[in-house]
Amino acid sequence: MPHDHHAHDAHAGHDHHGHSHGPGHSHAPADFGAAFAIGAILNSAFVVGEVIAGIAAHSMALVADAGHNLGDVLGLLVAWVAAVLAKRSPSRRYTYGLGRGTILAALMNATILLISIGAIAVEAIRRLFEPAPVGTVTIMIVAAIGIVVNGVTAWLFAAGRGSDINIRAAFQHMAYDALVSLGVVVAGAVILLTGWERIDPLASLAIAGVILAGTWGLLRDSVALAMDRVPDGIDIAALRDFVLDWPEVSAVHDLHVWPTSTTDSAMTLHVVTPGGHPGDDFTGRLAEAIRLNFGIGHLTLQIETDAALCATDCSRHHLPAARS
Repeated sequence: MPHDHHAHDAHAGHDHHGHSHGPGHSHAPADFGAAFAIGAILNSAFVVGEVIAGIAAHSMALVADAGHNLGDVLGLLVAWVAAVLAKRSPSRRYTYGLGRGTILAALMNATILLISIGAIAVEAIRRLFEPAPVGTVTIMIVAAIGIVVNGVTAWLFAAGRGSDINIRAAFQHMAYDALVSLGVVVAGAVILLTGWERIDPLASLAIAGVILAGTWGLLRDSVALAMDRVPDGIDIAALRDFVLDWPEVSAVHDLHVWPTSTTDSAMTLHVVTPGGHPGDDFTGRLAEAIRLNFGIGHLTLQIETDAALCATDCSRHHLPAARS
């Protein structure tokens, strides 16, 4: 059934099909292009320096941290590309645009980190059985630089971490890296004071544990978004009750909400109005109210004046009742 951004009359009991794309329907993230560029440059330079220093000092902790930081650089680049593509306008082939790439970027980010965790853990375990002398002073100096580099980069993304999982991933990686670098400084100090070289691989295992703890939530959330889970912050039962509270509405069904990117979502809903078609003004007000109260940018409402039409075919799409 063709329709534009407002409404068209229809037949066969589906009396109205409203599609709201009112003001503010786009929830595109703020432009973090400069943050991505600065973060990628700073961390790339730091990775090179950390590898050189780690090899010279025979420090697995530094090399392990450099491997993790390299993963972060790749993650920053992937997230940056996805954020740029998300700003492209919809096309005939991609009618929602390319915003879903931000979800794939977050998932890829988590995967890269999991791979780095495995590599760090394997090499650290080997070093536990084959300890080697390490340059503790070099470790501490390089790791201290890492605290500054990672801390500054995390600060660049701090403003957007609460609204976009893509930006949250960048912030989270950098913030954890700053903490990990602090741990490396502490490990170097312990080696300097005690001479116990196995502190170095133990610190590497601790780094792997910190990365795993920080990555698990990102992996869980990115997989959930990729599987079209209702985005966090949208209570589907409250949304259903919100629509049922309108006096014209007797029932709702086929309520579906899914993410179109890490910052935007879409919704379809069949609304039963047995008193007859409530008019275009009703659908416009309802769509705008849903957008304002639940932050859903892409909204399609279908009005049905005969509840019996969907008594059987749509029963499997009904949500469990949220109230008596």
